[in-house]
Amino acid sequence: VASLFLPAYSSSFASQQRHAHENPVLFYSCVIGGIGPVMLLVVPPIRARLGYKPAEPIPLSYPVPNRRRRQVHGYEDE
Repeated sequence: VASLFLPAYSSSFASQQRHAHENPVLFYSCVIGGIGPVMLLVVPPIRARLGYKPAEPIPLSYPVPNRRRRQVHGYEDE
């Protein structure tokens, strides 16, 4: 049974080598696309081990001072 699957795997390397030579853009885009999901699992632990700390979140509003607001004078439309 193993001999049924062996020719498929032995010819796949030759096929990939041929595609890398004849269609390098398609071949390497598939290689980079395949590396992406692996990087999701590998990169965060490496960054944590190297001491990376995420930046503080950006403020979503302007901080209002904790005091009573003064009345504005001189801008009435009367």
